[in-house]
Amino acid sequence: MTTLATAPTTTSAAPLAEPPARFRDLIASEWIKTRSLRSTPWALAFITLFVIGSGTVATLADKAAGSEPGSFLAYDAFPSTGYLTLILVASSMGALTVVSEYGSGLIRTTTVAVPARGAVVLAKAVVTAALWTAVGTAASIGSFLISQAILDGHDAGVPITHPDVLRPLVASALLAPVCALVGLGLGVLLRHAAGTMLTSVFTLLMLPTMFSESNRWSADLRHTMVSAAWTRLVQTWEPDPGSLGYTATLQGSWIVYALWPLVAVTLAVLTVRRRDV
Repeated sequence: MTTLATAPTTTSAAPLAEPPARFRDLIASEWIKTRSLRSTPWALAFITLFVIGSGTVATLADKAAGSEPGSFLAYDAFPSTGYLTLILVASSMGALTVVSEYGSGLIRTTTVAVPARGAVVLAKAVVTAALWTAVGTAASIGSFLISQAILDGHDAGVPITHPDVLRPLVASALLAPVCALVGLGLGVLLRHAAGTMLTSVFTLLMLPTMFSESNRWSADLRHTMVSAAWTRLVQTWEPDPGSLGYTATLQGSWIVYALWPLVAVTLAVLTVRRRDV
């Protein structure tokens, strides 16, 4: 009499779960996306050279340069033409880091790979802030150095250690990441390229011109705008006590610099967590 031996049943091994993406991996991924775009280095080089060139032109056109030796001429080193253009380009490029993914559909692949959408937005914000801080710093220092090299010919140049230089230099360098993060936040909220760029231009450039400093309520609204805060921080002279206008405080202008990107990125993180892609 024989008995049938039953073969031992084998259970298939459970598939190994992939570890969740670390935040530094998300930053590396966003950096690859940013630098892989051919337009990125060209746009960054263009705006850096434009800001430096505008400082050069403003300094060469200043016929009064040299009349007050030893004083720092802030609007030669940091002219409004160059920095208003910087606001436009930085906010638009910041928005493109998001809306380009929505337009191409790549955002769906990103959210499938990384379900933590808020972490993706924060990684984009870190890369955007770091990149545009570097651009703003290069443009600010380059514009300052070129302008002072020209002014040295009129015995009106000042060193970078001059007491009036640091605040305008830092404010001009930080203007780029502030505006880029605002553009990124608007990109997440609107998810449409044309609409986001128009909103950025209106909010950062056109809206401040609607308010003057002659009335208190109008001045208060104007002083909450990024471009108005930059104008006050670059100003190296004290407001005239007899002036009929209302001038922003330095502390309030720095707060504006901090709140705009903070609010924009916070709203973007909250929105992307609650909304489908």
